[in-house]
Amino acid sequence: MPEALVRNFCIIAHIDHGKSTLSDRFMETTATVDARAMAEQLLDSMDLEREKGITIKARAVRMRFPAADGATYQLNLIDTPGHVDFSYEVSRSLAAAEGALLVVDAAEGIQAQTLANVYLAMEQDLALIPVINKIDLPVARPQEVAQELRDVVGFSDDEILFVSAKTGQGVDELLEAVVQRVPAPAGDPAAPPRALIFDSEYDAYKGVIGYVRVVDGTLRAADRLRLLAADRRFEPMEVGSFAPQLDPLPALTAGEVGYVATGLKEVGDVRVGDTIGVPRGEIEALPGYEEPKPMVFAGLYPAQSSDYPQLSDALEKLRLSDAALVFEPESSAALGFGYRAGFLGLLHMEIVQERLEREYDLELVFTAPSVEYEVALTDGTVARIENPSELPAPTRIDEVREPWVRISVIAPNRYVGAVMEIVTSRRGKYAKMEYLQRSGAAADADLDAVAQSARVLLEYEIPLAEILTDFYDELKSHTQGYASLDYHLTGYRAAKLVKLEIMVNQEPVDALSAIVYGEAAHVSGRALVQKLRSLIPRQLFDVPVQASVGGRIVARETVRALRKNVTAKCYGGDVSRKRKLLQRQAEGKKRMKRVGNVEIPQEAFLAVLQIGKE
Repeated sequence: MPEALVRNFCIIAHIDHGKSTLSDRFMETTATVDARAMAEQLLDSMDLEREKGITIKARAVRMRFPAADGATYQLNLIDTPGHVDFSYEVSRSLAAAEGALLVVDAAEGIQAQTLANVYLAMEQDLALIPVINKIDLPVARPQEVAQELRDVVGFSDDEILFVSAKTGQGVDELLEAVVQRVPAPAGDPAAPPRALIFDSEYDAYKGVIGYVRVVDGTLRAADRLRLLAADRRFEPMEVGSFAPQLDPLPALTAGEVGYVATGLKEVGDVRVGDTIGVPRGEIEALPGYEEPKPMVFAGLYPAQSSDYPQLSDALEKLRLSDAALVFEPESSAALGFGYRAGFLGLLHMEIVQERLEREYDLELVFTAPSVEYEVALTDGTVARIENPSELPAPTRIDEVREPWVRISVIAPNRYVGAVMEIVTSRRGKYAKMEYLQRSGAAADADLDAVAQSARVLLEYEIPLAEILTDFYDELKSHTQGYASLDYHLTGYRAAKLVKLEIMVNQEPVDALSAIVYGEAAHVSGRALVQKLRSLIPRQLFDVPVQASVGGRIVARETVRALRKNVTAKCYGGDVSRKRKLLQRQAEGKKRMKRVGNVEIPQEAFLAVLQIGKE
């Protein structure tokens, strides 16, 4: 296909604004998929995606569209996730495309992630096509949303398109707009082949399959190729396109999107963002995408210690299709051997846990999530720690710095007070407030009515640890589900942070320790030990559960012993006989307390998440 007839574009939007449904209509309109094989959310192939109604992994599909000018164009579509935790998937898709459809819900309007995606696309200098979706809904307000797009982003009236992905209204006009507005790829077909790997997966028969965007030259299955970053040479087993299943082809030419089955079995060799080129000669590596930076860290352990090799293998394979997952081995006195894993957010952590348990049949224990801290030591060095148990002794610490994020919250005007109260209670600092709907557009209208119906963009700076667990849930509940949230890391700031250590039966449990704000240490410690008292099973001896800060006990609860009635067999007789049995029982309990082990259930390691929710 000549480059002039190729269009590469992706769909970006907030979660649940209709990206996957719009992809379905594109495939139906272009007859890419047979009607009998068509299903809702066809590109969302994972069970988790269908269950949760979200896109987790970017997927590509090639379509052929006969345009109004008489030519047939090749449209390469990449469907992307909408949740803030998976923005790295969006950045990879943008690196492989020349244009993007910015989809906005006609009922909900611009959301926080919508603006974040706009900025990502603008940084890549992509052609943006604003699309207002769901215009068939009874509560749709397309003209108001169009005004928001004009005011906030600066689109003109003739740029905005109105569609209904559910009914198909306006889809043909949208495909025509893609052909007209998205520029053709600008590669050199005669140059040596170069291709950018923007995704990958593992196949037991074909090895590692790299999803590629060919920039220059032609990729053929018979060619010898090289991975530049890994410096690994290979002969591809096949190349092809997505239909949306893998469709083998003789070659992929400059400007096209497809896949290369490398045949390599080492999953670490094929890295997302790497460049495929010829085996010899100086080749300039292609600029990749922004590397994902983990923001949440948690311990990951097999429930059965014998499953550790299977967990290692599963993590290696999962990292191939999830470039943002990072992990390194660690061991815990309470849980044995496992891994310290880094995630982009709590949803990312939840998805990884469910994929490991479903796809690899593993039973896992996750510790409470934490963030990465910078610790300035008294000897002048700076250490980065992800595990609270690695925090040095207080005498060696000069200061502890925690990561701060800038959050953007978009909510109706009537919930501004509730949002401010939630954020400020978590050490948030006000940055700015902006109305998305300008009252000048309705000069003659009642200003009070306009103010009540307008939506407000609030920006705050807040420690990442404060929004890690229940912040999003609390924000949604206080705004009746209307608020949307986006955030990005701004840097590290010094704070009065201490290590909260938990001891069970006088033994410290490293997996339950946490780094908390100094002024909240007593409250957090008391809430945690009270939660643990109800979760740790009762033994035949009293089990003290203590929280300490800097070696000083700040809270204590006791799991009372189970009492066995040793005098039940005594029917009458002298009281000394009963006293002798009770004394022997007391001595046995003392001995058991010295040598006994307390088994801590998995729920206890997640108790930190529940603090403050009840």
